[in-house]
Amino acid sequence: MTQPEIRRGAEAIAAQVVGLFDRSFGASEGVDEGAAIAGLVSRLIDEGADVFTAWLDGRIAGAICFTPLTYDDPRGVALLSPVAVDPAVQGHGIGQALIRAALDRLAAEGVAIVVTYGDIAFYGKVGFAPVTTDVVPAPQALSQSEGWIAQSLAGAPITPLPAPARAVPAFDDPDLW
Repeated sequence: MTQPEIRRGAEAIAAQVVGLFDRSFGASEGVDEGAAIAGLVSRLIDEGADVFTAWLDGRIAGAICFTPLTYDDPRGVALLSPVAVDPAVQGHGIGQALIRAALDRLAAEGVAIVVTYGDIAFYGKVGFAPVTTDVVPAPQALSQSEGWIAQSLAGAPITPLPAPARAVPAFDDPDLW
């Protein structure tokens, strides 16, 4: 499969991005979950999320959202969530290519740490490793602490960040965690 073209920004294509999340999560998790994640992504775009998209043959094939996770610490921390790949092209490395390209851009811009809450089997392929909330506090109580994973983009180990963590308003819902 051809390598995707990676683009940044979602304001002009918000409906396409939201639709992709609806299709992707709807196919894997059910219609209600697809609609819920699509709603979350719409809010994230409205709140200024940094969105990267992958394109194949002029069509959106994947998308990823980054939002700030703030601490009383000078290091820049980004929360990677959520990620979607069109069901028709899943399993072809689109998600990994998208994440790698986005992380490279964020690292070049001085982001020191990226955190996500997800499957280590997938995210481990792009450099994420489990981290405890003692090292990287979560903005809400986690229902599955083994899913809290992070990656240093600064070339140094992740040292503890001071609590509390503050996420964008869209992530203030404890049910998401």
